[in-house]
Amino acid sequence: MDLGIEGRTALVMGASRGIGRGIAGALAREGARVALSSRSEEALQAAAAEIDGEVRSFAADTGDLERLRALPGEVADALGPVEILVANTGGPPGGAALANSLEEWEAAFRSLVLALRVLVEAVLPGMRERSWGRIVNVASSSIREPIAGLTLSNANRMAALGLLETLADEVAGDGITVNTVATGMFATDRLADRHGSLEQAESAARERIPAGRLGRPEEYGDLVAFLCSERAGYLTGAVIPLDGGLLRSV
Repeated sequence: MDLGIEGRTALVMGASRGIGRGIAGALAREGARVALSSRSEEALQAAAAEIDGEVRSFAADTGDLERLRALPGEVADALGPVEILVANTGGPPGGAALANSLEEWEAAFRSLVLALRVLVEAVLPGMRERSWGRIVNVASSSIREPIAGLTLSNANRMAALGLLETLADEVAGDGITVNTVATGMFATDRLADRHGSLEQAESAARERIPAGRLGRPEEYGDLVAFLCSERAGYLTGAVIPLDGGLLRSV
């Protein structure tokens, strides 16, 4: 299937490892020019070396809003104006409902909500001018069913979803789609840390997930590549679970 994104420029946040790297690899295989971004330049260079295609790395921390404002312009100078934005960032610290400090709340809001707003604000005018754009938000299944012990993620990812659902209505007529993926349990370093090891996470997956296993970052990349495609032009404002059947809500 020709997804029609060859030559398009994509900015993928959190692209140095895990799900972000899986997404970047999938877009590059479809012929997109891919800007990889994360905090660590060293990790980005390692990721870029493993991805076939036209890729460039741009170090940026989602907590640094001024850096994020400048990032799309740097990508445009190197690869072309950003036509595909994949918003992906690591989760904040865990904690019960009132366990986290106000400073942790502010940092989580900055990383998960304000960073997203700043990036969208930077790329949206160009997307509107060209009458084409794709925005994909990498979220969590917690936007449907809050996860115990992950209060900051639960609350702030729901706030980000509210922003994007409002935006989706406003830009649909401009040829721009805005979609969110509700992420289940994937074989990533973060999940391994939460469960003690990747082996323990796999064991939990066999018990909890109808598919009986963890998801793979490459599978995530395939879904996002489709959401960014020409063929997905009528799909917007959607929240798509990618979780092996974990969510029970309708």
